[in-house]
Amino acid sequence: MRSLRYLNKYFRKYKTRLLLGILFVALSNVFAIYPAQVVREALDLVVNKLSTVDTHLSNSITADIVRFALIIIGLAFVKGVFMFFMRQTLIVMSRKIEYDLKNEIFTHYQQLTLSFFRRNNTGDLMNRISEDVTRVRMYLGPALMYTINLAVMVILIIISMLSVSPKLTLYVLLPLPVLSLSIYFVSELMNRRSEQVQEEQSGLSTFVQEAVSGIRVLKSFVREQNSASTFADLSVKYKDTSMRLASVTAFFFPLMLLLVGASTLIVVYAGGREVMAGTITPGVIAEFIIYVNMLTWPVASLGWVTAIVQRAAASQERINEFLQIKPDIVTGEKEVKLKGRIEFRDVSFTYPDTGIAALKNISFVVEQGKSLAILGRTGSGKSTVANLLVRIYDATSGRIMFDDADIAKLNLTSLRNQIGYVPQDVFLFSDSIANNISFGMNREGQVTGDKGQGMRVENAAREAVIYDDIISFPKQFETILGERGITLSGGQKQRVSIARAIIRNPSILIFDDCLSAVDTNTEEKILNNLKKIMQGKTTVIISHRVSSVKNADEIIVLGNGYVAERGSHNELMQRATIYREVYEKQMLEEDIIE
Repeated sequence: MRSLRYLNKYFRKYKTRLLLGILFVALSNVFAIYPAQVVREALDLVVNKLSTVDTHLSNSITADIVRFALIIIGLAFVKGVFMFFMRQTLIVMSRKIEYDLKNEIFTHYQQLTLSFFRRNNTGDLMNRISEDVTRVRMYLGPALMYTINLAVMVILIIISMLSVSPKLTLYVLLPLPVLSLSIYFVSELMNRRSEQVQEEQSGLSTFVQEAVSGIRVLKSFVREQNSASTFADLSVKYKDTSMRLASVTAFFFPLMLLLVGASTLIVVYAGGREVMAGTITPGVIAEFIIYVNMLTWPVASLGWVTAIVQRAAASQERINEFLQIKPDIVTGEKEVKLKGRIEFRDVSFTYPDTGIAALKNISFVVEQGKSLAILGRTGSGKSTVANLLVRIYDATSGRIMFDDADIAKLNLTSLRNQIGYVPQDVFLFSDSIANNISFGMNREGQVTGDKGQGMRVENAAREAVIYDDIISFPKQFETILGERGITLSGGQKQRVSIARAIIRNPSILIFDDCLSAVDTNTEEKILNNLKKIMQGKTTVIISHRVSSVKNADEIIVLGNGYVAERGSHNELMQRATIYREVYEKQMLEEDIIE
C-alpha cells in the first residue's frame, strides 16, 4: 500500500466528495440494517398472536404484516436513494482523479528529456498512462466504495447484534480470525502476481505498437507469420500469468462464502439452543440470519477488492517510477527577444546512454543575420549541434551563448518559440496538411480556420515548394495524412516540415539535413526561396550535400567530432581540402546521373 500513498493528495483535493460519499454509505447501511429489526419485531409479534387462535387477532396479524411490509419497502427505497448518491460521489470522484492522474503523467512525459524516451519504449509509456491508470481508478472507485461499505456495515451490524444478544454475536464472529489470516497470506501472493501481469501487459503493448508502426517493414520482408507467432507466444505468457492470478482470486471467493456459511450454521444452531432456553425469541434468529446474509456480498467482495488493491498498488508502483524521474533539462528564468547571435565556446558532448563522444571542443560564432553551414559524414556530430542549439541536450562541457546569454539561463519555452527547427527525422501528425503546417505557429491569439492563418499556411507551402503538390491532391490542404505522414513521399514530408518551421517567422532557423530526400532541381528552388526568408535571420544549415551549404557565409566541416576545416565556399575550394574532395565527388555523381 506504500505506493498508493501518492494518491492521498487527490483524496485531499476531493475531500468534500469523499466525506459525502462516506456519509451516504453510512446512511444507506442504516436503512439497510433496520429492516432486519423490523423482521424480528414482525416475527415475534406474529408468533405471540398465533399462540391465541382468534378471528379478530387473525385480521390484526394481516394488518401488521402489511404494515411491516410497507415499512421494509419504504426503507429499501430510501436505501436505494442513498446508494445512488453514494455512487455519484465516490465513483465520480474516482473518474475525476483518473482524469487528473492521466494529465499529470502526460504533462510529466512532456517535461522529460529525449534521453528518457530513448531508454523507454512507446508501448510501455502508453500502458502506464492507460492500463495502469485504469487499474488505479478501480481502487479509487469501486474498491474504495466497497471497502467503506464493508467497514460501515460490519460496525453497524456488530453494534446491532451486541444490543440484542452479545453471546450470539460472539458465535457469529468466530470465523473472522480465519478470514483475517486468509487475507494476510493471499494478498502477498496476489501482489507478486499482479506485478507480473502488468509487466507482461507492457511487453504485449510494446510489441503491438512496434508491429503496427513498422508494418511496411514486416510486409516487405514477408514476416507477417513470424510476427503473428511472436504475438501468440507473448499472449500465451500474459494469459498464463493472468490465470495464475485468477486462480488465487478464484480460491479466495469460495473461502469467503464458506466462512459466511459457517456463520449462518452457527447462528441457527446456537440461536436455536438459546430459544429453547428462553433467553431470546425466534425473531432474534431471523434477525441474525439476515445480518449474516447482509455480510455475504461485502465479505465475499473482500477477495475481489483485495485483488483490485494489489493490482492497483503494482500499477501505481510503475507510475511512481516514472513520476519520480526528474527532467535532465531544467528551464532558466530569463526571457529575451533573441537578436540571433550564436556562439559555441569549446563545446563537447558525450551521449549519456551510449558514451559516444559526438563533439570535442567545438567553437564557432554566427553573427546576427548571418548563415553557418555544417558539413560532414554520417556520425560526425552534425545533428548533435542542432540538438544542443534547441537544448534537447545540455553540453557536457563548454558554453552555448545566445546574444551573450548562457543557454542554460534562458527560458526554454521562450527560446524554442523563437527558433524554426527542421529535424533530420521528419515527424508529421495523423492530421490534415494544413494543421501540420500551422502546428509551427505560435498559438497565442490564433483562431483555427481563420483567413489570416490560411494565407500564412499557403505562403509557407509556396516557400517550401510543396504548394503545387498539395493542390494536386483531391482535398488539397485538408488531405488527412496517415500515421507519421505515411501518405506523403520522403521529399514531400521534408518540405511540409520546412513549411512548418518557417511559418512562425522565427529569429533563428535550423535546417538539419532537411533536403536529403528531394531532387537537385527541387532543392535549388527551395534554397532560392529560403534566401528571401533567411534575410535578417540567423541560419544554421546542416547537410552532407555541398549543394545545400555552398552559399552560406561560413562553412564548418566536422570530422569525428572535431572542426576539421572552416571558411567560405571559395576559400575552401582554393585549398586541397576535405570539402573540395567531397564537392568534386558529388558533382561527378550528379553528372553521371544526368
